[in-house]
Amino acid sequence: MAASAAVLLLLLVISVAAAAPAPAPPSPFRTVYAFGDSFTDTGNTHSTTGPYSYGYVSNPPYGATFFHRSTNRYSDGRLVVDFLATDALALPSFLPPYLSLASSPNATNKYYGVNFAVAGATAIEHDFFAKNNLSIDITPQSIMTELGWFDAHLKTRGAAAAGKKEVGEALYWVGEIGANDYAYSFMAADSIPPERIRTMAVDRVTTFLEGLLKRGAKYVVVQGLPLTGCLPLAMTLARPEDRDNLSCVASVNKQSMDHNHHLQAGIHRLRQAYPDAVIAYADYYAAHLAVMRTPARYGFAEPFKTCCGTGGGAYNFEIFSTCGSPEVPAACAQPARYVNWDGVHMTEAMYKVVAGMFFRDGSGAFIRPSFGSLIAAARKGHRN
Repeated sequence: MAASAAVLLLLLVISVAAAAPAPAPPSPFRTVYAFGDSFTDTGNTHSTTGPYSYGYVSNPPYGATFFHRSTNRYSDGRLVVDFLATDALALPSFLPPYLSLASSPNATNKYYGVNFAVAGATAIEHDFFAKNNLSIDITPQSIMTELGWFDAHLKTRGAAAAGKKEVGEALYWVGEIGANDYAYSFMAADSIPPERIRTMAVDRVTTFLEGLLKRGAKYVVVQGLPLTGCLPLAMTLARPEDRDNLSCVASVNKQSMDHNHHLQAGIHRLRQAYPDAVIAYADYYAAHLAVMRTPARYGFAEPFKTCCGTGGGAYNFEIFSTCGSPEVPAACAQPARYVNWDGVHMTEAMYKVVAGMFFRDGSGAFIRPSFGSLIAAARKGHRN
């Protein structure tokens, strides 16, 4: 009987083991480089260097949900790029901000990549805004500044570490960039038409992307702009009659849609010019739109109201009393029920939803080609 029981137990163990799913193969990406603005910045900007009217990112309640302290991220917790690093790619840590590494070049932490994104950064060079008296923002960096930082960083890592192989096998995450360009030129629409800003901004982004490709990048994800007309800041400043069927600012959402259309045309040209590279377009607009159409489906009760704001009303937002300021030392009790965190940036809950659309949805509705196909291409490319 004992022997029979042992055999039965052995067969049971074997059958359970056979039924268990095989562990997922490790990600082909062990290094990630990120670029962009405040939607992607993980700490390059502090309260003393941040954008006008958002100069309190070093103060609580920023970071309160996940980190329980400010990490100089413009949210209550993690961003899409954080979910990319630790969830989608299973890296052991988040990407460190470049300026923290630059100030500590002898840091011995294991290397998984760097985040070059800066809150307030523009696609167009800062000099353009300064020459047109539009430099109300104290952030002088543009996307090309970040490319220069990338070059400097590779140089400090040395020729052996920063060889073509490392550059070619990394994933390049280009967060949304360009929204600040339109925001800074808002008051000069008569002298500098939005169409000119769009042409210049898309040109700079595609020039930046080509710069990465020329340096050997082979796997690139480029985010478009979200529904900037659904941000409480835009909705507070726009005329009440300027609304679309989402109750967002129609003219601003159209501006983002046009920008994304031209950006995708530029990406298409780059794909033709660099056929060996995989350039995925992450459709932030489509992801944001899906949430705003049916917020309850994604767990949100407040699609418009600011979680960390003041003033009550439809948006709970005052442009001169923003999150972290003496007037707003605390946030709402349940940030996960809110889409928007501080009037411009999203809650961790919203970033998590967007990350799920980008990294787990294989339909092509939110990222094209799908993230899964990019992973598969990288596995194949790394074996060759």
